[in-house]
Amino acid sequence: MTTPSDSSSFRQATIALIQMACSDSTEENFTRALSRIEEAAQNGAQVICLQELFSYLYPCQAEDHSQFDLAESIPGPITERLGQAAQEHEVVIIAPLFERRAAGVYHNTAVVIDADGSLLGSYRKMHIPDDPQYYEKFYFTPGDLGFRTFSTRYGKLGVCICWDQWFPEAARLTALSGAEILFFPTAIGWLPDEKKAFGNTQWTAWETMMRSHAIANGVYVAAPNRVGIEGELEFWGASFVADPNGNVMTRASHDQEEIVMATCQLDHIDTIRTHWPFLRDRRIDAYDGLQQRFLDDSET
Repeated sequence: MTTPSDSSSFRQATIALIQMACSDSTEENFTRALSRIEEAAQNGAQVICLQELFSYLYPCQAEDHSQFDLAESIPGPITERLGQAAQEHEVVIIAPLFERRAAGVYHNTAVVIDADGSLLGSYRKMHIPDDPQYYEKFYFTPGDLGFRTFSTRYGKLGVCICWDQWFPEAARLTALSGAEILFFPTAIGWLPDEKKAFGNTQWTAWETMMRSHAIANGVYVAAPNRVGIEGELEFWGASFVADPNGNVMTRASHDQEEIVMATCQLDHIDTIRTHWPFLRDRRIDAYDGLQQRFLDDSET
């Protein structure tokens, strides 16, 4: 792979992923997140991404109507305070929230706030899981904003959320919309009775899937996850950044709160995509079957 010898002449963005443990105090979690945003900014971060549903204990381990009280509108008090932090530190902030859109309509949503404090827009989680301890279909309406890229002061950023990370279609469509860095804010962990037998396989599959998105689309990929034990889940952390060749640039531990930082050379994306021209060689005339649930023998 050819890389320029002088990266100083190229566009670059320093990103930070905030890996936190959460308590049952929303205000405490939010205040700690603001503190880590400030710390990351002081260390040179330009784009800061928080973990999925960052200011709450993960609410979806049971079907509990009282958890809807956590949600708020967008824009609202949380986005206002995050906007003030973004403007103060001149950073882009990606923050995943529990959105109350209307009575009875809720979303798992990430907001993107530019470095001047303006709310650029939202991404609503498209793929909603329904598994033991992840009863998200009870809470969240599937997203209806599509796969999006946000043009920020420091680059073109795509955002998907957690379960979206397992679907190559989501990464591809976000990349095709112009993303240079694809963020996957996450809340994923081990169940106690599975960790010994399957824990390493589950974690490595998670990371490998997203590294493959980086390679297939020629983008940087960044995934902040939470840590700590909440109810029946032990969140596995391991927040990481991968370059467009799928190499892990930096990775956090499984059990400590950390700020993970990496500098992404955005203009290298064109070099990488011309050496690995996957986007050029896509057979867009032959992919109609992707719009079907399954291709039966009678349909092929």
